[in-house]
Order: sequence, then C-alpha cells, then structure tokens
Amino acid sequence: MKTYAPKASEIQRDWFVVDAEGMTLGRMATEVARVLRGKHKPTFAPYIDTGDHVIVINADKVVLSSNKAERKQVYRHSGYPGGLKSQSYAAMLSRRPADAVRQSIVGMLPKNRLGRQQARKLKIYAGGTHPHAAQQPKPLEIAGARRETK
Repeated sequence: MKTYAPKASEIQRDWFVVDAEGMTLGRMATEVARVLRGKHKPTFAPYIDTGDHVIVINADKVVLSSNKAERKQVYRHSGYPGGLKSQSYAAMLSRRPADAVRQSIVGMLPKNRLGRQQARKLKIYAGGTHPHAAQQPKPLEIAGARRETK
C-alpha cells in the first residue's frame, strides 16, 4: 500500500474560534498549536502546512496556574551585549495580552519557515469581538483548559 502524501491543492482549511476567558494559558496554547499545525487531521504531514486558521478572543482574560503570573519571566534580547530584558507574565498580560498569548502559542510551533507560515494563520484579539465573521468560524472546544470559577 502506498503512503498518502497530501498536496497543497488538496488541503481544506477551516476557521476556528477559541474563547480564552478563564482558560489556562499553557493548556490552551498546546491545543491551538496542534490545530495550527494540522495534527488533528488524518492528512497531517510534518513537511507541509495542513493546519487550520485559529482566532483567539478574550486574550486579556487568560489565566496562569498557581503563582506563575508573578514568578514566571518573559525574556527578550535586543541582539546587543547586555541587551537581555525581562518582565513577569502579569506585567505582559496587563500591557499587551495578545502578545503574551501569541508568544506562548508560536513557541510551540516549528522554528523554521514552515512554523512562520503556520503562525500567520493565528489571529489574537484582547477583546470579545473579531473582524472574521465572514469566514464563519466554528467554536473550538478545548477539554480541560477552562478553570472552574469558585
């Protein structure tokens, strides 16, 4: 039996929307990265982009488990000696919540031009609305990522 190899013309791309309100950041990011890569499809191939488009709304209401928001640091480097900057996740979520969520998701994608192509299909919005209603996105249910409110 021959191995199936997907062609770029055969790939069907869907649109999914994820409501991140009350979700744990890491658990949500792994599922979104899985859909962006296309690993949920039977036609997945690691060398071609078979993934779907994902819209994340309410990125400002995402939570981190335990005390990670204050303890965990986000690093970036300017490329110059002594150019390492750091800030806590709480500070980054308060200033630019979409960038904090994007950095978590893109960090789980391949570090090559295929990963950059997959990351372009990710749309993140801090509020509850998005301008992609014409694509008729389906809700993406992520089991185990939503935290119970007490």
